Formats: sequence, structure tokens, C-alpha cells
Amino acid sequence: MPLGRIFSRGWGLLASSLLAATTSLAQVEAHPPGMASEMLAPDAGLPAPPAFSVKVGLGKGITISRGEALSLTIRGRLSARDVVTVIGPTATNELSLRTARLVLQGKALSPSLAYYIQLALGVADFETLTDTTGKQSLVASPVYDAYLDFTAWRDLQLRAGQFFVPFDRARTIREFSLQFVDRQQLVSELSLDRDIGLMAFSNDLFGWGGRLAYSLGVFGGQGKNRVVAVPNPVFLWVGRVTLRPMGPFDDDSEGDLERSAMPHLAVGLAAAYNGETWRQRSTMGTLFLLPGGFKYTHLAADAVFKFGGFSLLAEALYRQADRPSRTGTKDVSDKTIKDLSGNSITNPITEYSRSAWGYTVQAGLMVTKELEFVARWNQLRWLGDTDRDLVKTVLQQGREATVGVNVYMNGHLFKVQADYTVRFGTGPLPYSHLARVLVDLSL
Repeated sequence: MPLGRIFSRGWGLLASSLLAATTSLAQVEAHPPGMASEMLAPDAGLPAPPAFSVKVGLGKGITISRGEALSLTIRGRLSARDVVTVIGPTATNELSLRTARLVLQGKALSPSLAYYIQLALGVADFETLTDTTGKQSLVASPVYDAYLDFTAWRDLQLRAGQFFVPFDRARTIREFSLQFVDRQQLVSELSLDRDIGLMAFSNDLFGWGGRLAYSLGVFGGQGKNRVVAVPNPVFLWVGRVTLRPMGPFDDDSEGDLERSAMPHLAVGLAAAYNGETWRQRSTMGTLFLLPGGFKYTHLAADAVFKFGGFSLLAEALYRQADRPSRTGTKDVSDKTIKDLSGNSITNPITEYSRSAWGYTVQAGLMVTKELEFVARWNQLRWLGDTDRDLVKTVLQQGREATVGVNVYMNGHLFKVQADYTVRFGTGPLPYSHLARVLVDLSL
């Protein structure tokens, strides 16, 4: 039986079951047990409660709604990935169910109040934290996103909870709608990850037809799922402005699968300041042990262009620390050891910040409605006296070139992707070669 017919029949059966259940629920609400028949008479003047409705669609999940003020959509996403890595004479293969996501979203009490919860259950979704002594700990929370949106006012909408920091476009593009199997090495190093905070935003500032958008946010600055009692109450401050001179379009999805009849352009600028981070890459990476942390300044500039099946994404990122390193005395149990005179008797620890900049450019071309060819280049460079591991990474594999092909069965909602990457630097070490294949399905 064709794959499309299997999915269609499966979703149809599920929709029929849910519709029968919600119809029974509506009947119970309309005629509660024990209520007198005269109270149910038409002349009682009581309005009938609105009925539930159920909608089901492949890639759009199951939506149960009651009017415009109450709804729940349940969606899922699965992706399986195989990665072959070759460095010199050594080759490895990694086959995994990389991603398993569950999304709950909808309206709560009002059409202007929305909620969004994303749970990450895949093998690569749980975060392993490493401190500067090499000690590792696993953050086992499955929560990736959990926030509320208040959208009653066009120019001042609010979001509160845990979500992507609104910094650069290459990082905040929806994860299921990427043109490549994985994000750029540059973005993994210099971008800002999910964090807990409050954001004011608008996608149509001043009512100019969606041509101007902004985001202003304040965050904890320590990344997702972190419970950190920072001694000094300082925060991560972020601001972003986006200009779409030709009008609004979906710049939160890579590629031009629709083969736009008119050209589209979005240009974004962003700045961020993390007043005291306890992680090497601001909201990601190695944990510092010494108190005080580092202060980071972040800058980003990006552009997205789409027309006739051609797409282009270009971005530059910059991160500068307030100082390259610091030295103190903490042991692995995070306790300062001192003698009777109050002098430390532990060996000093030196911790390094990571200052760097870089850029990425990627392009794609839809040659048919289902087939796309893509290519990407990105380069990472360190700044000044900075972490020696960062310098080593840049020298060994600071440059990355990728080519790939995508087959879309249902747009980004059901696709097969394959790409090949070569990473190299300016040093004499051998190149790294990666061949990757991904099957991605959104339910």
C-alpha cells in the first residue's frame, strides 16, 4: 500500500475516534446526570455550550478546540540520522534516533493568550555539562520550550518562559525546517541558546504591513534548564531589529520550497550583553567553577533572500569577553580550602573565556517541487588572548564546507536529507570528513 494512503487511513481512524469521544463529552456537558428536565427546556434561556471540534493533518498534528479561546494541538517529530566521520586513517559510524519531540500548543482562556511546550526525548536532546576540571553531569530535563504569549497589542506583544533567545537568524530558524542535517559549527560556537526570560516583540511594528519587526528581552543568562543562584543579580540583555522591505514572508524556514513568484528579503541586526555568565559560550558550554564569571558582548548581522526556488542565508557573529582569563583556588568539590591563617592551600585554577567571530553563507536551489541542492561555507576565528581549546579548534577545523541534497515528500514536514562536510584549518592536521543522512518526519 502506498505510504501516503497508509498515513491518510491512520490519521482518518484516529480523527474518527477522537471525534466520537468529544461528541460524547459534549453530550454529557449538555445533559449532565441528575439535572431536572425542566432546567434543560429550550425556554430556560441558557445558551448551549459550544461544541468541540477536532482537526487532524499530517505534519499539523491533532487540534481540539472549543471556540477561539480554548484549543490544544498535539504534534510530534521524529528524526533518524546516520553519520560517518573520517579523520585520517580513522573512521567511525553513528546511527541514532537523533530527535524525538512532543509539542503541546494552543490558546488558553483568550485568543490573545497562547501557550507552547516542547519536550525533547531523543538521545541527543539531553545535555551533558562539563566543568573546567573535566567533571561531567547530565541535565535530564526534557523541557526545551515552555512559554506563554500575550498578543493583544500589535506593537507590544509579550512572551515569558523558556525559549530561543532572539539573537541570530541561523539559530532561531525552526529546527525541523533546516536545509542541512545539522546547524553550522559557527552557530554552535557563537550563537545564544534557549534561556529563561521575558521578551517584548512585534512582527508588524507601527502597522507597516509586516515590514518591520523587533524583539527586546531579558534572560537569566545561564541557558536552558539551569537552576543557578548567581551571587550578583545580573542578566542577559538582548535586542534585535528585522527589516523586510518587500513585505513579510516566512524567514523562519530555510529554503524556498514554494518557489516564490516575487523576491523576498529580510535583514536583521542584534546585540546582546551577558552581565555574568558561568558558562564558556555564554548560554552554552563548559561550566566555570570560580565565582564571578565573565561578561560577554555579542553582535549579529544576518540576511535572508528567497525568489523562484533560490534561497540565500548569510550571517556574521561576534563575541568578546571582558577579560581573557582568571585564576583562583577552588577544588573539584567546589569548596575553597584555606589554612588557619585564611590563606588558600589548593593549587590555583585558571579558567579561560572564549572570544571569537565568524561568518556563514548558505544557498539552496529547488530544481523540482521535491528536489533541492544546497551548499554552505562557514569560517570561525578567535580574538586576542583566549581559550587555548578554541584556538586549537580553529587551527584544526575552523573552516567548514558542506554540499547536500534534499528530497521533500511533504515539505519540511517529511523529508530525506543527505550532505557531505569537510572541516579543515590552517594547521598540518588531516581534514575531517562527515557524510550524513537524515530522515525527518513531523506528525
